[in-house]
Amino acid sequence: MTSERAKRFPLGLEDLVREPRRPEGRPGEVRAAALAASAALNARQQPGKYAPGGAGGKSQSRAPGNAQTVVQAKPQPKPQTIAPPKPQAAPSLLQSQAKPQPQSAKAQPKPSTSASGAAARGAPQSSSSARSAARSNERAAAPNVALSGALALTSERVRERMVERLRANGVTDQRVLNAMSVVPRHMFVDPGLAAQAYEDAALPIGHHQTISKPSVVARMIELAAAGRALGNVLEIGTGCGYQAAVLSQVAREVYSIERIKPLSERAKTNLRPLRIPNIRLHYGDGRLGLPSAAPFDAILIAAAGLDVPQALLEQLAIGGRLVAPVGSQDGQNQVLTLVERLGPAQWRESRLDRVFFVPLKSGVI
Repeated sequence: MTSERAKRFPLGLEDLVREPRRPEGRPGEVRAAALAASAALNARQQPGKYAPGGAGGKSQSRAPGNAQTVVQAKPQPKPQTIAPPKPQAAPSLLQSQAKPQPQSAKAQPKPSTSASGAAARGAPQSSSSARSAARSNERAAAPNVALSGALALTSERVRERMVERLRANGVTDQRVLNAMSVVPRHMFVDPGLAAQAYEDAALPIGHHQTISKPSVVARMIELAAAGRALGNVLEIGTGCGYQAAVLSQVAREVYSIERIKPLSERAKTNLRPLRIPNIRLHYGDGRLGLPSAAPFDAILIAAAGLDVPQALLEQLAIGGRLVAPVGSQDGQNQVLTLVERLGPAQWRESRLDRVFFVPLKSGVI
């Protein structure tokens, strides 16, 4: 009975309970799988090729097995097209830092021919995600050059607006305006006051001293220059060093004296990054001047005294001009005063603008 049943039903029991295949891949691939399976069944039904029973069962399991590996090998790239972009994301980001993104997209391995349709559908998504991730990675790794340039440009524009206000207020010497436009005033004030550096205001610099208003600095330098070419210039009261830096753009040599030691050191620190070669800083009593470097074409005093010290008048060159605030040291009734030396013992004084300066004192601290 068993042999008769084997003759009538050449297929083994395992073939009857075989799990049905899923129609994966494209329609042509499914049809090819069906044809291969039917061909295998027809071959087994031919007499003399396959023995009934167990031998036939083994050969049958191989034949459909081979057909399944051929059919399944083609749709298998479908999971491959989803899985590879994850490990490939890291190298594509590294490549994007050195090369443009299109090159990194080309460097990805090509999908297999059998799964070209699925790979083509998955490639744009993986490349677009890689490109967006690469852009965010580049933004995080690269220095924010655009932001630094914008800050520098903003600072330059603010200085230009300051110069426009000076011109509108009557400063006409182009050398002075150019000097005010190139010297970064924010480098001479405390970082917390940098936002106010280009306002027309005096700002504290410590030790009960201030940095003068831009309008006052420009006015004093213009009065001292009077359209002349300046050689040696003396400044009394270095402070933070800002006025000396502006003077260095107008005069050949600038000598500046400060009586407060910490401020003298601070001026050196502020001026060092600018590498200005024609400024000579001195720590000493400004009322005594600097006889070793006299005579001076111009002398500027950045503190108010009841009068102009005689030593400074003597160190002014004939034809030179001295500009100083003169008046009470409590800040009341101070007037910006211009003194011109007309001869060995002749000076002319002109009283100009109302100003407010810290007091001019003797000695050093």
